[in-house]
Amino acid sequence: MDPDAVAKAFVDHYYSTFDANRAGLANLYQEGSMLTFEGQKIQGSQSIVAKLTSLPFQQCKHNITTVDCQPSGAGGVLVFVSGTLQLAGEQHALKFSQVALFASFILFCFLGLRCFI
Repeated sequence: MDPDAVAKAFVDHYYSTFDANRAGLANLYQEGSMLTFEGQKIQGSQSIVAKLTSLPFQQCKHNITTVDCQPSGAGGVLVFVSGTLQLAGEQHALKFSQVALFASFILFCFLGLRCFI
């Protein structure tokens, strides 16, 4: 599989799901998955989704600017995403970046770091 195609397809799916129904992201994480959010390490599908659904906004729209990826060891892919996050009712969008490591192409074990700048 082409790492760029895998990364692009995953990013499109992840952010459209995040924007429409954050709880729907649960099947993209495993119990060994970890999300680092503003220094807090959150492990496991249920805990990660609980964090994402507890964010202080209900409606948002991600606009993706950059998707860069490279193969990593054992068939994995490292993905860097940046763009803007438009919150409902807000005039200005927030910039964001996220790094994800897929443990393999077949098994999407998603490890993420999300930073708002």
